[in-house]
Amino acid sequence: MKKLTLSAIKADVGSIGGHTAPSSKMLKAVEEVLAAAKKEKALADYRVWYTGDDIALFMTHFKGAGAADVHVIAWDALTAATAVAKDENNYGAGQDLLKDAFTGNVHGLGPGVAEVELGAVRPGEAFMVLTCDKTEPGAFNLPLYLAFADPMNTGGLLLKKEISEGFVFRVMDVNYLKGERTIELKAPDELYELAALLRDNHRFVIHSIYSRAKEGEVAAVASTSRLHNIAGKYTGKDDPVAIVRVQGIFVAPEELTQAFTKVHYVGGNTRGSHHLPLMPVAMNTPATTPFCIPMVSALSFSVNEKGALSGPIDYFANPVWQFAQARAYEKAQEMRGQGFSGPAMLNYSELEYGGIREIMEELDKKFKVK
Repeated sequence: MKKLTLSAIKADVGSIGGHTAPSSKMLKAVEEVLAAAKKEKALADYRVWYTGDDIALFMTHFKGAGAADVHVIAWDALTAATAVAKDENNYGAGQDLLKDAFTGNVHGLGPGVAEVELGAVRPGEAFMVLTCDKTEPGAFNLPLYLAFADPMNTGGLLLKKEISEGFVFRVMDVNYLKGERTIELKAPDELYELAALLRDNHRFVIHSIYSRAKEGEVAAVASTSRLHNIAGKYTGKDDPVAIVRVQGIFVAPEELTQAFTKVHYVGGNTRGSHHLPLMPVAMNTPATTPFCIPMVSALSFSVNEKGALSGPIDYFANPVWQFAQARAYEKAQEMRGQGFSGPAMLNYSELEYGGIREIMEELDKKFKVK
C-alpha cells in the first residue's frame, strides 16, 4: 500500500514594493498549477498561503518524499509565480530559484522543503505546518527542543507514557558541503549533548525528530537549506519550513506553540544581519514590521487516508498572541537599538551582505605592526 506523503515547499519568488508579500496574481498562478495537478490526480489535496514574502505550497500525495512528479509541480507553480512577478516588476522576482533548470527535485535549487511519509494514517491524524520568513534554518532549534525534550514546556513528557519515553533528534551540520553530515541524539539520555549542538543555530540544525515509543515513527521534519551555500553569495535568508505531527504519541499543538511564546532571538532582520526575536504571526501576514522582525506562522490540519485535508486552523491568529507580538517588538527595539555593536549584529561568518567584508579587507591593509 502506498504511503501518504505530506510535502511543504516554500520560496520567495517576488513581492510588492520590497520584501513584503507576494501579489494576488502570483498566488493565483500557483493555485492554478496545483488545482490542475489535483484534477489530474497527481496530488490528493493542497493548500497555498504566504508568510512575509514567501509563498508556501502544502501538498498531500502518494508518491513518496522527494518524488520528481510532485517536485516538478511545485517547481512549475513557483516559476509561474516568478513569471507573474517579472511581468508586474515586483521586487526579487525568482529570488529563491537559484538554478535555471529543474533536475528532478527542488532540493539544492533554492526552495525550502519539508516532507513526511506517514505509515498507516492514524485515527484523527493531525499535524502542524510552521513557515518562517526573514530568518535562518536553525530558528526551529529552540522551539522543537522545548516542545519535544523539556517538561517545563511540555506537560506530556511527564503525563503520558508514550511521550515520556522520549524522542530521537537528527541534527545536521549545514556548513558541511560534501554531503548530509548528521548525528542522532536521544532525549532525555543525551540532552546535554543535544543542547551543546543546538546552541549554534547557524551551523547545527534539527533535521528531523522520531518517536522512541514507536521506532521509526517520524514526529517532525524541518528544512535545512542554506541559500548562500547554493548560490555562493547572499541571496536572502533561508526562511525554514517544518511539518510537526501532533497528538497521540506526539506533543499537543498547544505544547508546540507554547514554545514560541519565548519569541527567542534568531539570525535575521532586513538585511539578514542582526539577531532579532521570532514573532508569531497569522498566515498571510506581510513582512512590514520595523526592521523586518523574523516571523513564523503555525497552521494546524487534519488529513484522512485519502489525503484530503481539513483546515487550516491558524494558531497564531488567536488574539492571545498579541502579547507575544508586543514582547517581540520590545525585544527587537532593544537589540536594534544597539545597532552594529556586539551581539546585536551577526558575526562575520554569518553576515551575508558583502559591504562590511570589503571595508574590513581594505582596513586590514592599513594596519601597522610595531
